[in-house]
Amino acid sequence: MNIYIYTLGCRLNQAESESIAERFRNAGFTLSGWSDADLVIVNSCTVTAKAEQKARRMIRRFAERSEVIVTGCYAELGRDEVKALSERVTVFSLKEKASLLSLPEHISSAVHSGLSLHDAIVSFTCRNTDLFAFDASSFQYHSRAYLKVQDGCDNHCGYCRTTIARGPSVFLSSDEVVRRALEIEARGFHEIMLTGVNLTMYDHEGNGLGGLVEKLLAALGGGMRLRLSSMEPDHVDDRLLETLYDSRMQPHFHIPIQSASQYVLERASRRYSIEHVEYIIRRMRDAKDDPFIACDVIAGLPGEGEKEFMDTFRFLDENGFAAMHVFPYSPRPGTPLYGARDRAEERVRDERAEKLRKLSARHSAEYIARQMGKKLEILAEEGNEGTTGNYLKGRIILPHGRVPVRGMIYEGVVTSTDPFELSAVL
Repeated sequence: MNIYIYTLGCRLNQAESESIAERFRNAGFTLSGWSDADLVIVNSCTVTAKAEQKARRMIRRFAERSEVIVTGCYAELGRDEVKALSERVTVFSLKEKASLLSLPEHISSAVHSGLSLHDAIVSFTCRNTDLFAFDASSFQYHSRAYLKVQDGCDNHCGYCRTTIARGPSVFLSSDEVVRRALEIEARGFHEIMLTGVNLTMYDHEGNGLGGLVEKLLAALGGGMRLRLSSMEPDHVDDRLLETLYDSRMQPHFHIPIQSASQYVLERASRRYSIEHVEYIIRRMRDAKDDPFIACDVIAGLPGEGEKEFMDTFRFLDENGFAAMHVFPYSPRPGTPLYGARDRAEERVRDERAEKLRKLSARHSAEYIARQMGKKLEILAEEGNEGTTGNYLKGRIILPHGRVPVRGMIYEGVVTSTDPFELSAVL
């Protein structure tokens, strides 16, 4: 039986999808393209209205020929809306998502007993609510390992539905994180990405994410690289920043800034100052040689006039972000800012978003051009493709036409930036 997993949204969703894929593969299912799938699992997102629209469009398409299971944040908040898309759709809320790890065995048994695939799915009654049950030992879609250490968020930013969907912040104990990381290392992986809904909220009333990273670095060998997913600024402290000086910490950072106007940040209930963001950036650049620093930014947030937008534009330009994920503000039902009247007109919002995207494209091109002649590490993925420590996609050129081994790390000199290529030193 064929299965296809379609993932929208954050790296945490990607990590959870990997665990689900592993369980289905281990139960004898074949991971396939969606056109050949008997069952499609959609791991959805609710960050923007556009993400929900995309999910609905794809769910309808999948349901034309396959049974469809929908989970994730959109399934949590829009359960009835999702179920109404097709009789072939079954919803597993976020609280039930871990149940999908037990579903493959149930389907195999039920179908073997004569039930249809649809009836096998709807007859499934196991409901696992363990948020940290996702613990893949192999990864179908990625060469690096993903390790979920945190879920939920306590911040309640004025525009965000994810907090509503995911609930309060919780985290995996540091001892269990280390145990899982050592298992990943023993299976031959060379890089782990730590993930969470709000990663820097990990144990923020105790030793924090910095304490966890210190513990991991002490336990793992010299050949294991660590990468951090998106880092909210409010809990990025000196203890965490000090860990970045370790050579195993990868020079790639992502900060959801959203706005560089202090007024807009306060209007959106963001709990940090733009001066703190500047401090974080300085420390990151002091720890690493020209790291890849990306950010999220929202165009047209309530309270953003022309002055506030230009403050943000200048800040992003002056700080030279290597990439910017630009989102036009999308009013989300149930959030404090949903009915705000001081947001930019859609036309103005979209114009601002386009200006930011052009700025991002220019800075990305400049950052890539600066890599020419540098010696970088690159993690091999499919064929000759790989991802460098500073998160650039490129081709690995080995002597004598050899093909890189997936999951291995090579050191190479950048010999071309268009296309991006490294000649590996063996």
